[in-house]
Amino acid sequence: MTEPIVDAAPALDFDLKSLPKVSLHDHLDGGLRPATIIELAEAVGHALPSTDPTALGEWFRESADSGSLVRYLETFDHTVAVMQTKEGLFRVAKEFVEDLADDGVVYGEVRWAPEQHLQNGLTLDEVVEAVQEGLEAGVAAVAETGREIQVGQLITAMRHADRGQEIAELAVRHRDKGAVGFDIAGAEDGFLPSRFRDAFTYLAENNFPATVHAGEAAGLDSIQSALVDGRALRLGHGVRIAEDIMVEFDEDDADDEDSDNIGLVTLGNLSSWIRDRGIALEICPSSNLQTGAIAAFGEGIESHPLDMLYQLGFNVTINTDNRLMSGVTLTDEFELLVETFDYDLDDLLELTLNAAEASFLPLEEKEALVEYINEAYGDLG
Repeated sequence: MTEPIVDAAPALDFDLKSLPKVSLHDHLDGGLRPATIIELAEAVGHALPSTDPTALGEWFRESADSGSLVRYLETFDHTVAVMQTKEGLFRVAKEFVEDLADDGVVYGEVRWAPEQHLQNGLTLDEVVEAVQEGLEAGVAAVAETGREIQVGQLITAMRHADRGQEIAELAVRHRDKGAVGFDIAGAEDGFLPSRFRDAFTYLAENNFPATVHAGEAAGLDSIQSALVDGRALRLGHGVRIAEDIMVEFDEDDADDEDSDNIGLVTLGNLSSWIRDRGIALEICPSSNLQTGAIAAFGEGIESHPLDMLYQLGFNVTINTDNRLMSGVTLTDEFELLVETFDYDLDDLLELTLNAAEASFLPLEEKEALVEYINEAYGDLG
């Protein structure tokens, strides 16, 4: 893995924020504005750790920055609590799109779990419709500013619950009304995708695509189950596929700071399968560091295996996961790659095209997105 170059970002002669971006792994309940949380919490009578937007934002980031996925997920108690009404869901979805557009995102897939938003008596269909109305309002608001963004819903089932089939049917029911794919999320360790084998079979029978959280809090068994039982076309995070790769460094190259040699590499059967078939990895660098997903590879972001995976030809895409909890935007994650791994404009273009081509858009729309991104980057060349 290349050594981090800390001072790379200031030397860039282009604005990272202005680059067109594609976001494939971004949770709706992890991207709220702190001020919005405070206003919605007051309306529904939910107590918060702070009613100051700045202090609340800091609380979310500090709580998430614990190295524990379990504690990271606990922060969602507050965001989900204020997303139990049509009005709350609409507002959160609308602002979510506006914030993506402000960061240069031109296509985003928004994942969320409808089953978590029924506490005030709304039905599954009603919450999906409320979010879709908010997303469309956000797209319209962005268009009024002379910009364009396209979004789709990834309908998610919670892997520790038993509503997989019901949520899969919900997703298919809304396939022509905003839903573009299916996912399972939540506590990964101990809850293999095989729990939802019948639901994934139903999705396959209805030709509806799935991305599966795997390779974050659990390892290779989870990834294998996502591919076999989940028929996953993409892996949510998937970063622990690096556990199936053996790297032996030459001593001379290991001591050479200018060497790009990542050593003698041997891929296992599972990692070879994923790389050779271009199964996309939805990697979220900052989140992976926060939750301990990359703890086995080292302590700092420079130890993240995404660079090794990228150099080896894996279909790496870069994402934020939860912008509120991690305190990041996609622009921030790009800047992190530039600073840590010395990525240049060509690298960022390749990562963005990877995401565009891995999206769940129809082929014609995907080709148009790829063309738009290429032209935008070409103007910078």
